[in-house]
Amino acid sequence: MRHPFSTPKHDPLADPPPALTIEGIPLVATRLPAWFTWAALGAAFILVGGLGLALSWSPAVILVLTALVWLVGATAASWVREGGRWARNTMVTILVHLAFAVAMVPLVSLVWMVLVGGSARFGADFLLTNMRGADATNGGFYHGIVGTLQITGIASLISVPLGVLTAIFLVEYNGGWVARAVTFLVDVMTGIPSIVAGLFAYTVFLMVLGPRYQAGIVGAVALSVLMTPVVVRSVEEMLKLVPNELREASYALGVPKWLTIVKVVLRTAISGMTTGVMIAIARVIGETAPLLITVGLTIRTNNNPFEGSMSTLPVLVYDQYSRGGADNMERAWAGALTLIIIVMLLNLVARLITHYFSPKGGKR
Repeated sequence: MRHPFSTPKHDPLADPPPALTIEGIPLVATRLPAWFTWAALGAAFILVGGLGLALSWSPAVILVLTALVWLVGATAASWVREGGRWARNTMVTILVHLAFAVAMVPLVSLVWMVLVGGSARFGADFLLTNMRGADATNGGFYHGIVGTLQITGIASLISVPLGVLTAIFLVEYNGGWVARAVTFLVDVMTGIPSIVAGLFAYTVFLMVLGPRYQAGIVGAVALSVLMTPVVVRSVEEMLKLVPNELREASYALGVPKWLTIVKVVLRTAISGMTTGVMIAIARVIGETAPLLITVGLTIRTNNNPFEGSMSTLPVLVYDQYSRGGADNMERAWAGALTLIIIVMLLNLVARLITHYFSPKGGKR
């Protein structure tokens, strides 16, 4: 009786070795090439696109039908060629790619809409002039850029150290009931509406400096109320991911606790911490309601965040949009485009900081 794992004799110089089998069933399935999935997508697009052009279908219908034909056709071909196991793998792979494409539709459409609407007015004149003496053909948002950077920067200077130190206390020092109370308050503050933060900051400065005081510092305090809980929660979660073995190894070498936190824990978690800080900044840099109350609106450039009203990009975009008219709408779209570019540049700077300070980055 032949052994079930045996293979028939063959001439290695004349024929390739036969596939290993168990009672005649091959152990290695015939696999489709790696480019099969994308070739199936191209074939589905050509087939459905040609039919759609002939029948005058809309682009949305063509895309949906292309996705369905890709999914069904590639799965069926994989089932026939590779078997049920690999066919299910092909189906799930295509579904993941389709889910990613659907998730990208709002982002791509938003960016495209802002680029198309903002490109008409965006330029050097828009970035370097303010609205003082502006007419339908000129006037820019330089004063809004200055105000946004100053107010967001001051809010970050308040929130980031406070949030990082609070997270260190919660994770590294195990504050008992105090830590539990702080965690509860942070969770509550995470859901505070932005208008409430603006009213809080306005009320605090009203009691101290009077009812007519408007300045960038008031808006920065309002934004810091919104930023701090986001920073605390994100940094806290990143610190919890640092393995305790790293702390214990540092303590075994005689390194004090504070130095272990600075040199080991924070350096290990710097990538996630930077991401959390950038999420907090993105959370507040586009806020309008608290800044309308605390900072106001002006057409001139104010470089002093401690005296006088200041303009910010979100408030200017809202103001121009509410006025209506083609020129005001162009300014509003250009302001939105400027805000997106600022957030993108801040993210690039954050990535560079992460690369430089992380243990695997440029600084050893």
